Amino acid sequence: MADPELSVLVEQERRLVFERFDYDDAWELGARMVAAARERGLPVVVSIERNGQRLFHAALPGTAADNDAWVERKVRVVRRYGRSSYQVGCHFRAEGGAFEEKSRLDPDLYAAHGGSFPLTIRDVGVVGSITVSGLPQADDHAFVVEQLERFLTSRR
Repeated sequence: MADPELSVLVEQERRLVFERFDYDDAWELGARMVAAARERGLPVVVSIERNGQRLFHAALPGTAADNDAWVERKVRVVRRYGRSSYQVGCHFRAEGGAFEEKSRLDPDLYAAHGGSFPLTIRDVGVVGSITVSGLPQADDHAFVVEQLERFLTSRR
């Protein structure tokens, strides 16, 4: 699958913003994501963190400890850049280089692959991340975006 237009990724991040986000919100969103993944038989890890604290984590059948390592590497990209791990990777590719080479960051610690999305609170900024690992990177990203859209729509 070709990289999406960067403008699409930027628009997703502009739109998918919370008014507030607490422990109960993390549990509800995480549980909804796990239920959706189970319905589809997706082998994913779902992880939600805020201000460096993991508020939700679930590993579904078909995942392994390697998926947890991918989660951590993707989350570090969101923390560093304040953008989705997918957007960061696409940005580097659009600029004519690979993140692993051009960022000068240790690829054992950072992965600009789809699946980690910034947890943004209106008038505050990025405070954490919502992350999925287990599918191809475009699918990890798309699943997170879909679930955030559903969750935020249900709160309006």
